[in-house]
Amino acid sequence: MSPRTAFFAGAIVFALGAAGLAAALLHLQGESQTATQASSVGGPFILVDQDGQAVTEADMKGKPHLVFFGFTHCPDVCPTSLYEMTQALNALGADAEKTEAFFVTVDPARDTPEAMKGYLKSFSPRIRGLTGTQEQVDGMVKAYKVYARKQPLEGGDYTMDHTAVVYLMDRNGNFVAPLNLKRSPEEVAAEIRRYI
Repeated sequence: MSPRTAFFAGAIVFALGAAGLAAALLHLQGESQTATQASSVGGPFILVDQDGQAVTEADMKGKPHLVFFGFTHCPDVCPTSLYEMTQALNALGADAEKTEAFFVTVDPARDTPEAMKGYLKSFSPRIRGLTGTQEQVDGMVKAYKVYARKQPLEGGDYTMDHTAVVYLMDRNGNFVAPLNLKRSPEEVAAEIRRYI
């Protein structure tokens, strides 16, 4: 299989996985939001940020926050989503200080804290990159019901198929909705601001 064919095959699998998760998340959103339902996405974890500081689910509480799973070798979906998150955070103005944003790797073997730090320099300084051991990352992936799978490429390289949903979480760490970034930054910021 050529790299081009492998890429498109991976893109199809990724799209199907992402579409399935998005449908599941939208179903959750449509249900009445009891504490049990809200807690079905998210949960305990311990990772480190790009500065080597430990981060747990407790650090996410107190402010609404965005959580996006991806990897630094991602060719298009991840940089696009992080750019759109950056635009929304910029549109929040001073209210951005009242929010948090996290980019969680699904490829910890390559995404060390140093790699995350270099990669995130192109985006909002409010976005914290999270990584850890494979076991630690797998725990958070499972807690957030994320699809992530290594896809081998020719020559021994690989890419990652993964969910491309940006999770909007409230100040208590409860899942609110998948955040639609395909709107103007002002519209996205207005939705985030509702939970500040």
